[in-house]
Amino acid sequence: MRGPPAGPRVLLRRLREIMAEPISAQERLDKIVTQIAANMVAEVCSTYVLRSDGVLELYATEGLKREAVHHAQLRVGQGLVGTIADEARPLNLPDAQSHPAFQYLPETGEEQYSSFLGVPILRAGRTLGVLVVQNRTHRTYYDEEVEALQTTAMVLAEMIAVGELERLALPGTQIDLKRPVTVAGLSLGEGVGLGHVVLHEPRVVVTALIGEDAEAESARLDAAIASLRLFVDDMLQRDDIRESGEHRDILEAYRMFAHDRGWVRRMHEAIRNGLTAEAAVEKVQSDTRARLQRQTDPFLRDRLHDFDDLANRLLRVLMNKPHGLSGEELPRDAIIVARNMGAAELLDYDRERIRGLVLEEGGPTSHVTIVARALGIASVGRANGIVSLVENGDPIIVDGIAGEVHVRPPADVESAYAEKVRFRAKRQEQYRLIRDQAAVTRDGHRVTLLMNAGLLVDLPHLAESGAEGIGLFRTELQFMIAARMPKLKEQQALYAAVLDAAGSRPVTFRTLDIGGDKVLPYLRTATEENPAMGWRAIRLGLDRPGLLRTQIRALLQAAAGRELRVMLPMVTDLDEIRQTRALIERDLAHLRRHRHEAPARLLMGAMVEVPALLFELDRLVKEVDFISVGSNDLLQFLTATDRGNTRVSSRFDILSRPFLRALRQIVREAGKAGLPVTLCGEMAGNPLAAMTLIGLGYRSLSMSAAALGPVKAMTQALPTQKLSERLEVILDDSNGHDGIRAMLTGFAEAEGIPL
Repeated sequence: MRGPPAGPRVLLRRLREIMAEPISAQERLDKIVTQIAANMVAEVCSTYVLRSDGVLELYATEGLKREAVHHAQLRVGQGLVGTIADEARPLNLPDAQSHPAFQYLPETGEEQYSSFLGVPILRAGRTLGVLVVQNRTHRTYYDEEVEALQTTAMVLAEMIAVGELERLALPGTQIDLKRPVTVAGLSLGEGVGLGHVVLHEPRVVVTALIGEDAEAESARLDAAIASLRLFVDDMLQRDDIRESGEHRDILEAYRMFAHDRGWVRRMHEAIRNGLTAEAAVEKVQSDTRARLQRQTDPFLRDRLHDFDDLANRLLRVLMNKPHGLSGEELPRDAIIVARNMGAAELLDYDRERIRGLVLEEGGPTSHVTIVARALGIASVGRANGIVSLVENGDPIIVDGIAGEVHVRPPADVESAYAEKVRFRAKRQEQYRLIRDQAAVTRDGHRVTLLMNAGLLVDLPHLAESGAEGIGLFRTELQFMIAARMPKLKEQQALYAAVLDAAGSRPVTFRTLDIGGDKVLPYLRTATEENPAMGWRAIRLGLDRPGLLRTQIRALLQAAAGRELRVMLPMVTDLDEIRQTRALIERDLAHLRRHRHEAPARLLMGAMVEVPALLFELDRLVKEVDFISVGSNDLLQFLTATDRGNTRVSSRFDILSRPFLRALRQIVREAGKAGLPVTLCGEMAGNPLAAMTLIGLGYRSLSMSAAALGPVKAMTQALPTQKLSERLEVILDDSNGHDGIRAMLTGFAEAEGIPL
């Protein structure tokens, strides 16, 4: 049997020459398949391109009937070519016709050929088509030939990616790379954004595919890998990483890949076959991505993200590109697309140019989500695979209401959403008209509508939204976006700026609620099995009194001569309130002793979010000046539901009977004691849920600035007494009637209440 062809490098050089010729796309494709067939001593070479309708169409051939071009078609999964596209891996057969997937296409005349080698045409792990060679004789192609054909397929992937083959598409058809895609995700921030994709980590575009000197390219690769390994090893030695669970686990995965001999060997093989070092990295990355994407094991699929990050970092080292944001100017309608990102990274962008945010990961309570909501950005999370589906500049629509992302949308979809945006703008104008009006129900009940905040960028929304104050200022956000622990003066400056912006309006500062899912990279914490129920919030603050006392001192100094409202998160035991009050009194005494001005009035409250407090409400009201209900955590703990777990988070309803009964119990006990109570969780910003809360007796709600208009419009149309009577009946129904949501929706519709 003859050996493998001697010249994949020669083939790549010849293909580079063909790519530079001033000829039509079809002529170029025809020349490419002819050149491949000659180099590999194959009697047939064919290129199939994947269309948006899931059909693989024959675009060029050497050896099969020419009249079959643009007529021979197979669906993904159909025949040998369809199997390769479906599985994204090569197929090497000595007798193709004996394979169970073989399907004969009479228009091609391929019945006379026995041996078959097909490889997927891949880009960023996506299958764009299939490249095939065939011979009459029964033979198995050498590994070197498989590798050479895979390398050659990169040239075809580039032709498809730059749009050169689009003009060859038959009327009414479209190449898959440019097809419209809708990805269902999770709504993180309401609103609709129309714009163009900006990848947070821009894909490194490899333009130099074909190498001239294999030894020099191998040396470049080795130097880049050594630099990468050194970076990972140095990171693992840092004090803030050494004992950090999650961050260390990620870097350990990086080190595993960086030292993986198989990964390095495959890249060197690609270089020997004629690729540059960066093209070799891209080829192996694309092959590995295609393989891991089809894994059912969630652990292996998660490793894909680690591998992608590392390969992209290696590409940047090779091409001398900085890791992270590029300096290119943002388009005026930027939609940021990322696997995940930190809150500080989002704030690096020009807010005026951002229309939306899409994350492959991210949840309703993640740091970046909270910031995005504060900025009023339409956001969708858990959009699986979105990063590999888009290119910079692709048109995209973010529907933060339905939790959907439309990539390269058809004209009619884009038109429908443009109309939706215009309609929302009209509604916003209506909300502006009632901005300065009081939130008084139809039957005369006054409701105080407050705003949730946590950053300086939130403060302009106070006036814009008509909020009557800040019902929840999340002090931890300053810590989460900082590279190091904020000093006392920095904390004091922020709190003073907030009080200045609020003027005479009240501000409730929540003490640090870190721990759980809110990890500070510079604060060493132990790995916990159940972090949401672990060392966090006031528990951490009391165990680290230096941290809590610094914050208390900053708050007291910032509020000199003014009212200060301090709220404690995740209180479980009344003694936690007493210990904190003692710390505050100690620092107040320190201020007075040194003749510093103290707050004119100090109020201390507690958040009811741990179910244990539901059985201590009669004692709690004697210990505090006000109560705030954290509906997010209260629902999570009351129903044993991890709100970050998509498999269970949708199973339990904020309008369920047990939860509404718990909320009613809180407002009743506070009412008996004449104690103010505010609900400041996500529930308050949902008009239907806010309507329910008012019906239960809540007269103070705190929400995102964007929710204030819709909730005020609902409030002004609400007959409170009528709703309260309905709720009393349905919550006390001994027959266990469960149609609460249906009753509430029907009530709103019958009364003409806008939701």
